[in-house]
Amino acid sequence: MSQDQVNINIHEGDPFFAHEVTVNFTPTQMSMDFKCITPRSDPRGKKPSFQLKHNVVMVDPWHAKALINVLSNVIGKYETEFGKISKPKALAKAEKRQQELAKNGEPAPEIPNYMG
Repeated sequence: MSQDQVNINIHEGDPFFAHEVTVNFTPTQMSMDFKCITPRSDPRGKKPSFQLKHNVVMVDPWHAKALINVLSNVIGKYETEFGKISKPKALAKAEKRQQELAKNGEPAPEIPNYMG
């Protein structure tokens, strides 16, 4: 039996920071749409503009459940090494302010929810 050479081309994507993720599903797959939203300024235009990049990852439900287990394991190791992960102080402060305004019947500014 002869040994045939196999060429493998690897296309690595660019590093991607996600500010938001949307998760949807069908009976056969889970789809995670990771988004990066960046404000842009154009000296010629008066309206704000944003650049939206996104990467979609689709897996079957079994792999999505396995991903939860992997993330739980890695987060546990991270917290053992670096300490408990907690909500950023600025976000906690903004949420507290929003609750206080709501108690007084005042309209509160909307706090962005990046994981939805």
